[in-house]
Amino acid sequence: MNKRPVINNVVNEKMTEMEIFQNKTLRPVIKMQHDLLISAFKNYLQKRKVVFLELTDQKKKSKIANIFKTDNNYKNINLGFIIGHFSEDEFNFYTKNSSEINRRILQIISQRVKDSLLEMA
Repeated sequence: MNKRPVINNVVNEKMTEMEIFQNKTLRPVIKMQHDLLISAFKNYLQKRKVVFLELTDQKKKSKIANIFKTDNNYKNINLGFIIGHFSEDEFNFYTKNSSEINRRILQIISQRVKDSLLEMA
């Protein structure tokens, strides 16, 4: 099992509780799951026969944004990849703030996929 990475210098006293959760929990879990997230995206493209590699980088980023905006099943799979790594305390915080946390998770994953276009080849 992968160990959650520690990301240093991401929390300060001016941050909200949500920002602290994002930086201490979400970002490390998403970083830990990077390879799985990229593999899942490549699998998504393959299963849906999306011609992705022939697109320009700008159109690839647009396609990624559109997938994360419209495909609820795919979004839920990605959320599960991350939420499944929460501790009980983290999950309790999540249940009280699920809409905002889900939005943040999907935004971070979408950006991570866009930043990893070279790994799609």
